[in-house]
Amino acid sequence: MKQLEINGRKLSMESAGPANEPLVVFLHHGLGAIRSWKGQIEDLSNAGYQVLAYDRWGHGKSTPRVHWSMPNFEQDLADLEAILDEHGHRQASLVGHSDGGNIAMHYAVNHPEQITCLVLVAAHIYIEPKMYSGIQSIKHQFEGDHRFRSQMQRVHGDNTEALFWGWFNGWSDPSILDWDLRPVSSQISCPTLVIQGLEDEHASPQHARDIANSIPEADLWLVPGAGHMLPQTHLEEFNRCLRQFLAQTHAVQTQS
Repeated sequence: MKQLEINGRKLSMESAGPANEPLVVFLHHGLGAIRSWKGQIEDLSNAGYQVLAYDRWGHGKSTPRVHWSMPNFEQDLADLEAILDEHGHRQASLVGHSDGGNIAMHYAVNHPEQITCLVLVAAHIYIEPKMYSGIQSIKHQFEGDHRFRSQMQRVHGDNTEALFWGWFNGWSDPSILDWDLRPVSSQISCPTLVIQGLEDEHASPQHARDIANSIPEADLWLVPGAGHMLPQTHLEEFNRCLRQFLAQTHAVQTQS
């Protein structure tokens, strides 16, 4: 693991796999970090991909953060652009979980020439009641469950308090109740796979269908028995599907 100076702040980063092979960048969820993808980094690098994951600003071992930019993630998008610039403006496949999926969608629209494909896991394109109740449930855990708070502190250290409340207040802000990402997602032009657990605590299955319907020719995989953290809880099934989608996408691009 290394730290990279990006836009005046340090972001912790981990890479694996052959340097000249297709690049896959993992974007973690709202309370996540590099370690959220530990089950995917080795698997994909062993499959022959160059893999990159990083602690977004304010997460994990990256520079502390005070101001957050939900729901459009402007600062995180600027960091992702700088990271890909560091990799020589190479094309990349983006795998984004929850908030990371939102970042991936925005980036694919703003920089279509750089993106090979998207995998969007439990992402959001509007606010629905289930999302709000899920956020409230996590707040109760953070305030009352010592084990949950300790787990966060092990991952995020001194960033824990600012991260949690920045995330919670950002998604609980009444001013974003009318937020709708579909005008953005409808502009995505690369191959896209939308994944969500049927038991997701933050979104209904219809939400995933609406994401897939908003993106031209997107594929949809609704996973029975899976919740919001399906990359961890359904590790082998998720990794197998991810490898298959990436292999198909790169095969089509190679043929064309």
